[in-house]
Amino acid sequence: MQPATNDRPSKVPEITFGFWILKIAATTLGETGGDAVSMSLGLGYLVGTCIFACLFVAFVIAQVRAAKLQPWLYWATIVATTTVGTTLADFADRSLGLGYPGGASLLLVLLLASLVTWRGVMGSVSVNTVVSARAEWFYWVTVMLSQTLGTALGDWTADTQGLGYLASAMIFGVILLVVAVAYFLTAVPRTVLFWIAFIVTRPLGAVVGDFLDKPLDHGGLAFSRFTASAVLLAVMALGIWLLPQRPANAAPAA
Repeated sequence: MQPATNDRPSKVPEITFGFWILKIAATTLGETGGDAVSMSLGLGYLVGTCIFACLFVAFVIAQVRAAKLQPWLYWATIVATTTVGTTLADFADRSLGLGYPGGASLLLVLLLASLVTWRGVMGSVSVNTVVSARAEWFYWVTVMLSQTLGTALGDWTADTQGLGYLASAMIFGVILLVVAVAYFLTAVPRTVLFWIAFIVTRPLGAVVGDFLDKPLDHGGLAFSRFTASAVLLAVMALGIWLLPQRPANAAPAA
């Protein structure tokens, strides 16, 4: 298959520093918001997953039907993937008893299968080619799997490995720094680096979210999950309003 043509604008925003700031905020919001519904409201991981899965599908359908990039809709869909990723990972790891290593391994296989299938069918997994409904569905399924995997990885490092939230955040932050250095100083394909960074920002957001809302005796700050979610939502709204949002394959300004 040949890669999808780029004569139409992508419905993924341009990958800038601002994009990554919003992505980390969205993943952190997904952690606090998902935990607020499943744990603070006492609905459980399965019910929480069902609720957020319905929201995820609804937002993806709206995103696919949109004629062009709509930043508010795009980032709302990203948040939906992070919340369903949070509750789904917790359901698999805790309720089904897979454990973090087992859950993360399964999710990694599913994520790689999604990327390979997308590449085989569409010819490219670059965000520049997300210009058709089929490519969008591949993109959003891959994003959802990456968010779920990231949740499992974050919980595994912070809890199972006993590293704590701050140490885990530093580890994932260093990995992102290495990816940034590779972007500027090496010839590693940009699409590969993008997906590595996209995956790693999720466990970073997960451990930061847990750091905000976990009890003091568990190494957290004991903030209310609802308060933390509201603040993060306000930060995201301000960022979407202030930061430039244009399609990833837009022509450079003259």
